[in-house]
Amino acid sequence: MSQAITYFKKQERIYPREVKGRYRKLKWIAMGILLSVYYLTPWLRWNRGPQAPDQAILIDMPARRAWFFDIEIWPQEVYYIAGILILSAVGLFLVTSLFGRVWCGYACPQTVWTDLFVQVERWLQGDRNARIKRDKGPLTLDKAWRKTATHILWILIALLTGGAWVFYFNDAPTLAAQFMRGEIPFGVACWIGGLTFATYLMAGYAREQVCTYMCPYARFQSAMFDRDTLIISYDAARGEPRGSHKKGETWEGRGHCVDCKECVTVCPTGIDIRDGLQLQCIACGLCVDACNGVMERVGLPRGLIRYDTEGNQIERSLARAERRPFSDRLRVIRPRAVYYALILAVVGSVMAHSLLTRATFELHVLHDRNPLVVQLSSGAVRNSYTLKILNKAHDIRHYALTVEGLPYEAKIDVIGAGAPDPVALSVPPDSIAQYRVTITLPEELARQNSRRELDISIADLATMKTAHAASVFIAKE
Repeated sequence: MSQAITYFKKQERIYPREVKGRYRKLKWIAMGILLSVYYLTPWLRWNRGPQAPDQAILIDMPARRAWFFDIEIWPQEVYYIAGILILSAVGLFLVTSLFGRVWCGYACPQTVWTDLFVQVERWLQGDRNARIKRDKGPLTLDKAWRKTATHILWILIALLTGGAWVFYFNDAPTLAAQFMRGEIPFGVACWIGGLTFATYLMAGYAREQVCTYMCPYARFQSAMFDRDTLIISYDAARGEPRGSHKKGETWEGRGHCVDCKECVTVCPTGIDIRDGLQLQCIACGLCVDACNGVMERVGLPRGLIRYDTEGNQIERSLARAERRPFSDRLRVIRPRAVYYALILAVVGSVMAHSLLTRATFELHVLHDRNPLVVQLSSGAVRNSYTLKILNKAHDIRHYALTVEGLPYEAKIDVIGAGAPDPVALSVPPDSIAQYRVTITLPEELARQNSRRELDISIADLATMKTAHAASVFIAKE
């Protein structure tokens, strides 16, 4: 009987062991801060006046508006979103060039929620060895209730995660009250369900496979590394040749690595850092904590595995060969980091200037195209325009209309509800008002110039700030 041929190895489940140390504490602190920010931010209130929502951060899709404390972004200001994305990307590149994948190890949502799910698993099912033994063993009542409780807690955390996300797009207290009454909108329920499932799947099952196979950052991170980038490093010159060690044995002729593999068992992606830098490494530092604990137990200096740079490793090896002293250093100011910092400074300055100087109103003018020109029975020539005035303020504003580029004999009429006065065009708060404007020239003046460039402007009567729009007056088609 022929044996079946398999081309792919089955994905082995990783059971990271719990570890204590400096970097594990930093990860707990980062997790606490980030989860608190994520879950609590939608509940922050911010007073913008009676005509505006009081949620500090709100992306209001029906109103097509985004609110970030005192910053209000309208649909036509989508370039601010582009600026934020550029700042985020370049900021990540800068941090990566300096400190490696610390974002992945401490702040990435996949890492944060995976850590949380794994900790729930430890609370209910025990540490690494207990979980491995329980999974390989038969189904018992103890195994069944522990597994069931684990998944229930995972689903609850995932539900809170999905619910918190939709709070950023809806008024949090209102939506929470609807949820408690069972009156949650169908669309919102679908989003919560989808995000709950995604969180449960990614943090409960996919875990390290997201970092290894799904996240593109792991694939191109090395393009931002250089010899001065801080990475997780194994000191092979000190650690090799590795081998087990018994108490009382000499360390002559052997390395300090006792081949305990604790650096492997604590790794959330299951790699052996002693094989060198790998794309699966998320620079979380847990292998550093594990190795330092072993070094303390065997009476050796800490730092066999540590955050280090390739430049330091090379210089240290040369110093050992030449038997001279050497001290580690971290070069922060270097060309790559300076380029990223300059891009951040330029984009950040442009965005800050734009935010500080942007007007609270806008003017858009559209010349009628069909027809372009209307000749009246008197011989006078008329052009028609549509004026759209956007009032970004939270109270009603009045604007004065001015048209430059016309002789004083020109007649300007504004057509709209209530026969508005050209010197007092009113626009409700947070709204766009549309007015029809006609400009008429006597026949003899129209014949003098077939095309006149116009500067149409409005002035806010409260602040006297102006907005301009260019257009034309056409005497002949």
